[in-house]
Amino acid sequence: MSQNGVKPGSKAVKKSAHQYKSIFFDLDHTLWDYECNSRETLSELHTAFDLSRHGIPLDEFHSHFKTINFHLWQLYDRGLADHKTIREERFKQVLGQFNVYDERLSGDLSFEYLHGCPKKCTLVPHAREILEYLTGKYSLTVVTNGFEEIQSVKLLSGKISHYFDHVITSQKAGSKKPERGIFDYALSVNNLCCHDVIMIGDNLLTDIAGARNAAIDCVFYNPESITHSEAVNHEIRCLSELQNIL
Repeated sequence: MSQNGVKPGSKAVKKSAHQYKSIFFDLDHTLWDYECNSRETLSELHTAFDLSRHGIPLDEFHSHFKTINFHLWQLYDRGLADHKTIREERFKQVLGQFNVYDERLSGDLSFEYLHGCPKKCTLVPHAREILEYLTGKYSLTVVTNGFEEIQSVKLLSGKISHYFDHVITSQKAGSKKPERGIFDYALSVNNLCCHDVIMIGDNLLTDIAGARNAAIDCVFYNPESITHSEAVNHEIRCLSELQNIL
């Protein structure tokens, strides 16, 4: 149970499903399995660049990347870093954990990761099934802070691009989650009002607080059952539970 007394999968605020016309989805960690796809890509890079010769064990390479990447994206979400910083810094910092200071190597790893990871196809459990269920009932839009040029690649790799009418990125909108601007932009391109839409995402700051900033209802996708004190309309552990809400 979360700190506000809401159990995952329960309905904190009841609202008839027929009132919604459209659904906004986050992409990474909500539909596209970032952790699985990232780990697979990092394993391939570890082999391709023979990182063992630098004294870099595979498991530690994975764990340091996960920690550093998460921290850099947190900075981005809070307006303390930009996309360029993430691209340039994450592998540089990872290599630094092993006292390897090689600008060319970090640049090559960054390039190959950025172009290889989006081509991975693993989705979170029940993602495709729930999109199939929702299609025809609602218009669907992706709202993401991810890099503009690779979101369509992820959707195509996962074979789910045809479900979405629009893919709204922070670069396209000129605003990023949790700012209201990106949500207002998404509403505008769909010709909808805030009460027509519900947002589904895994991030309490960018997705949930962001939706509230735009007066949009929200579903917190919380597969790890993390405790929190955020106000949510609905909370689920599995995407299949959306069938009980929408």
